[in-house]
Amino acid sequence: MSGETFDTDIVIVGSGAGGMTAALAAHEAGLRALIVEKTQYYGGSTARSGGGIWIPNNYLMQRAGVADSFEEARTYLQATVGERSPQASRDAYLTHAVDMIAWLGKETDVQCSYMLGYADYYPEKPGGKAEGRAVEPQLFDGKLLGEDLAFLRPPVIPTPAGLSFTAGEYKQLGLVKRTWQGKATALRIGLRLIAAHLSGKKMLMMGQALIGRLRLSLKKRGIPLWLDTPLQDLVIENGRVVGIEVLKDGQPLTIRATKGVVLAAGCFARNLEMRLKYQKQPITTEWTVASDGNTGDGIQAGMRIGAAIDLMDEAWWGPSSLPPNSPPFFHVAERGFPGLIMVNQKGQRFTNESASYVEVVQAMYRLHTPDNPHVPCWFIFDQRYRDNYVFASLFPGQKIPQEMLDSGYIRKADTLAELARQLNIEPAALTATVSKFNNSARQGEDVEFGRGQSAYDRYFGDPSVTPNANLAPIEQAPYYAVQVVAGDLGTKGGLVTDEFARVKTTDGRIIKGLYCVGNNSASVMGATYPGPGCTIGPAMAFGYIAARHAAGIERSAV
Repeated sequence: MSGETFDTDIVIVGSGAGGMTAALAAHEAGLRALIVEKTQYYGGSTARSGGGIWIPNNYLMQRAGVADSFEEARTYLQATVGERSPQASRDAYLTHAVDMIAWLGKETDVQCSYMLGYADYYPEKPGGKAEGRAVEPQLFDGKLLGEDLAFLRPPVIPTPAGLSFTAGEYKQLGLVKRTWQGKATALRIGLRLIAAHLSGKKMLMMGQALIGRLRLSLKKRGIPLWLDTPLQDLVIENGRVVGIEVLKDGQPLTIRATKGVVLAAGCFARNLEMRLKYQKQPITTEWTVASDGNTGDGIQAGMRIGAAIDLMDEAWWGPSSLPPNSPPFFHVAERGFPGLIMVNQKGQRFTNESASYVEVVQAMYRLHTPDNPHVPCWFIFDQRYRDNYVFASLFPGQKIPQEMLDSGYIRKADTLAELARQLNIEPAALTATVSKFNNSARQGEDVEFGRGQSAYDRYFGDPSVTPNANLAPIEQAPYYAVQVVAGDLGTKGGLVTDEFARVKTTDGRIIKGLYCVGNNSASVMGATYPGPGCTIGPAMAFGYIAARHAAGIERSAV
């Protein structure tokens, strides 16, 4: 590619949390940093996320008096991830993530709060924490970004202007009709909304708050971020990556980077050809909530120069539904509330519905066959559930919009047998499944799948329901069903890296000058999802590691 040349020390491809953290760390180390972003918006999939950051033994845990250690976290990752990712990379993450989040909290606008009680996803495994290890960004006034606010990637589902809440508050909001804490949370959120309107603030929450805080930190340091600047290829000289080729304002430009290139360009969730090639079937690009720009550009650029890839068949899966005229809805809390089950096309339960969302979709795919379809499957619930809990965008007891019924998004029937006929399920099978579940619910024990035994299950349960916060009979007509697809937050396969985030070739050599972080890389979490924020936490940590290695602060033998 011909064209003009721009010189810097380090160039980062992608403007999610991993890329922004890399830029801030590079600047801290005395390097000139530049971020290039393919789309018209900055923030990537991070801006569309819940914003959780999984950081074991972090300083906010310590302040809260929750004990943790490197050794406990190491044991937990061994028990969950196992050997599916390199031990050296897991150790590097656990070591440097602690320093990274503390540095951001002290030196930048990235202010976080500890998510006390948001358990690890497998808290009963060795080293697991029922109290949780995640932090989340504090709410943020987007007006502090000035004109740059308009270029922040919008959330998946727009919220009313000024409405803002934390992940913990969202969980409590789902129990607004069931607990005094839920009612108090709703009141607090309402008062915050009024205050925002009176003060003129534009409150950002979750992933947008994290990106907003990172963006403000970049602005204060004068770190440039170029939008509408897609990566075209990597530039190699004498076996080393020395820059990238991009299109800027529609014109070719070569960006030379003396210290290195960091690929933080996200996953390939929006690339149908790649998904069909590498992933389980059935699959589509229509079920993901990943950023529209996530078409695998960075992964493909690495592969063209011999980079190894791994985990391409995996994603950050989650049971999702497809509301009419709306993006997919990624279901987290709804599966924990008592009185909802999931059934396959034969009307059978097949998993603990309250388990980690990745685990639930992995079960869908593992059990899926042409003779016994599990992708898609169905949520089944009743009027008691509708009266008491949030489901997708519907508040407890809210009248279901006619569009949801007319489109078939929500199926409704006066009997389970009639509901089954609508779903093309044998009525006797669904009736028997619900009857068996109801007996278990009344006893407070899910003898089939152990729902409610884990502290993670109970986090999204209803504490007013005893003896099991995740179980209640499905017996109050009318009955409802919603189709469930294998949605995701993004794919998790990509370029293979070492503990310094350096990209490796198919024969194990280091590609000098090339780093890769976030969903552009093969996840350090392997095929599992140990806790909330295990996407963003490693993206930020390895962005920090990559920048410091490029600056010569983190040394290696190679």
